[in-house]
Amino acid sequence: MTFPELLKADAAQVQARLDAALAGHDDLPVVQAMRYALQGGKRLRAFLVLESARLHGIAPDQAISAAAAVEALHAYSLVHDDLPCMDDDDLRRGLPTVHVKWDEATAVLAGDALQTLAFELLCDPALGPADRRLALVAGLARASGAQGMVLGQALDIAAETAPAPLTLAEITRLQAGKTGALICWSAEAGALLAGADPAPLRAYARALGLAFQIADDILDVEGDEAATGKRVGKDAEAGKATFVSLLGLDQAKARAEALIAEAEAALLPYGDRAQALIAAARFVISRQS
Repeated sequence: MTFPELLKADAAQVQARLDAALAGHDDLPVVQAMRYALQGGKRLRAFLVLESARLHGIAPDQAISAAAAVEALHAYSLVHDDLPCMDDDDLRRGLPTVHVKWDEATAVLAGDALQTLAFELLCDPALGPADRRLALVAGLARASGAQGMVLGQALDIAAETAPAPLTLAEITRLQAGKTGALICWSAEAGALLAGADPAPLRAYARALGLAFQIADDILDVEGDEAATGKRVGKDAEAGKATFVSLLGLDQAKARAEALIAEAEAALLPYGDRAQALIAAARFVISRQS
């Protein structure tokens, strides 16, 4: 199976798990908005969960709730990111954002409910013994909170009114939280499920997460709105410091390539079993959305 086929197959499994998780809910606007926010996307984080599990001999049906959990949490972050008080975006994945399709209050509540759904999914007994499920819960809480994603978002907002543009080190720290923390949790999840050492996957994911964000910055400059499914050129319009604005386009691309090489090197302990994760790393800097 090629990498795009594997990514698509994993995405379908995750969508089915998310649909099942919401199947018993009343058909209220907030639930409709949750379902809407959970549609589409690359599902790269879910893929990393499932593939890191496969790497440790854990079947997808055992790890699927963890994969669905990170996608629910990621969806919540996007719904809130798009709000007028945050990035004020009206387009996501080529469709109106949740607060545009419904209203701001519904978007806030849908995001809140998607976040709690993530932790409900991590309680699934199929994920294994309670101590391993607890490790997943604690890890996702750290990755998504004020030590991870929320920290990155807060730093991003603060930068909008800072007296000077962020330095390269400051942008790297910001993005390690905003984008990288959930990617790290996803890649480590399989090792946590197996009770194995997550260090090689952590090193892989740290490089991968930074390369992912650099690729996003490049897409904001070179990308096509029809392909990305969201507005492009926003960073330049807002005068935001990005990897591209600080390094230049060519150097940003070179840095992303170097990070992918670093990510691949971290996988050497796994040998040929890591080919799908290597393909994922290469996909990150070649994607069009």
